[in-house]
Amino acid sequence: MTDATARYVYPGEPPLHEHLWPDTARVSPEGRLSIGGLDVAALAREYGTPLYVYDEETLRGRMRAFRSAFAARWPESAVAYAGKAYLSLALCRLLWEEGLELDAVSAGELGLAQRAGFPAERIHLHGNMKPDNELDGALEAGVGRIVVDSLDELARVAALGEARQRRIAIWLRINPDIATETHVSIQTGHAGSKFGLTITGGAALEAARRAAASPWLNLAGLHAHAGSQLFDATPATRVIETLATLAATIHEQTGSTIRELSPGGGLGVAYLPDERALAPEVYAGAVCGALRTASERLRLEPMRLTVEPGRAIVARAGVALYTVGPRKARPNAITLAVDGGMGDNPRPALYGARYHAALPERMNAPATESVQVVGRYCESGDVLVQSASLPQAKPGEILAVPVSGAYHLAMASAYNLVPRPAVVFLRDGRARLVRRRETLDDLIRLELT
Repeated sequence: MTDATARYVYPGEPPLHEHLWPDTARVSPEGRLSIGGLDVAALAREYGTPLYVYDEETLRGRMRAFRSAFAARWPESAVAYAGKAYLSLALCRLLWEEGLELDAVSAGELGLAQRAGFPAERIHLHGNMKPDNELDGALEAGVGRIVVDSLDELARVAALGEARQRRIAIWLRINPDIATETHVSIQTGHAGSKFGLTITGGAALEAARRAAASPWLNLAGLHAHAGSQLFDATPATRVIETLATLAATIHEQTGSTIRELSPGGGLGVAYLPDERALAPEVYAGAVCGALRTASERLRLEPMRLTVEPGRAIVARAGVALYTVGPRKARPNAITLAVDGGMGDNPRPALYGARYHAALPERMNAPATESVQVVGRYCESGDVLVQSASLPQAKPGEILAVPVSGAYHLAMASAYNLVPRPAVVFLRDGRARLVRRRETLDDLIRLELT
């Protein structure tokens, strides 16, 4: 692991609403925003826009905060980063250096992690539909856990184990039938969700019986996930209680001892000035307290606890940078167009997600108007920021959108054949290009005439 004891000094003052910006964000007396010791607008002009910048100090700080919070409250615990939030070679190396595990949901995520040198035995393979070639590839790579989502998949994994004459460690993904207060598209634990084995319908217990009876399956643990962007630890504690109760039932009816438990991730982050997220310490206290109470009540042997934050680690570390284009006065709003949009950030179009925005060269200037920030894509729904209070922006200025590190690049597309943006990691006054901007050749390389 890396011990970053030598602290780089970042001149300036923290920006307004500093809880939305990376840890190293500073504003100079002239009103210019810097991150990682580097001028943000200068980076945008050097690398071009749209540009995504990630602050390494924030990334490492969040990883350490989660690890230490859980280790202090449940020594036999692990933090597995949810790769679907954002994954890159550079990030995988940081995850390994900081001692995290990794949740992957496809052969692509698994393959990228392997290219980065991330140990396969520290990877869990999730997903409600894993093609046979992906399961086979994961077993060939030696992933640590296969998270089984259905009875059909359980049979397929057992058959692959028999074919390889090898016992496979699995978790069962359980549908906990827990409703959450979040957007319907990111509620994953209610009864109607596509994910997991139901308890009330008997599928979860049947899967445990079949796994216990199979010589090719090692039922190591149980996993569930209630939903994403949650500001309350209650769903996670309810998941813990549900899984612990099921673990006790499985032991009673099959003799199998569940040794690992995962309540998933889903911890929310603040995207707007008036929002506040749970600190890792508060979240860990609630989850570990629930596990301790349930274990004592049910007389369970101590289990290894694995939590799976994604957004909560990377979101605030990332900032999206755009160049301002045309400004238009409309009957109900002033629109400000930028050179990105739903191609690099589909969340507003998919979930109605809301964001804050700022002009990084005029951070101290008073806001004089409220504008709607729209993207360049040929869709009326391509709106990045519904309402941003800004000084009057001029064409050619840089616009910064904080809390852009999660579910932007991971869901980015080349819609309208617009190249996806470059990514730069920042640390101690140095910028490191970790993903170059796409080119026309990249976009058409798979086309045939």
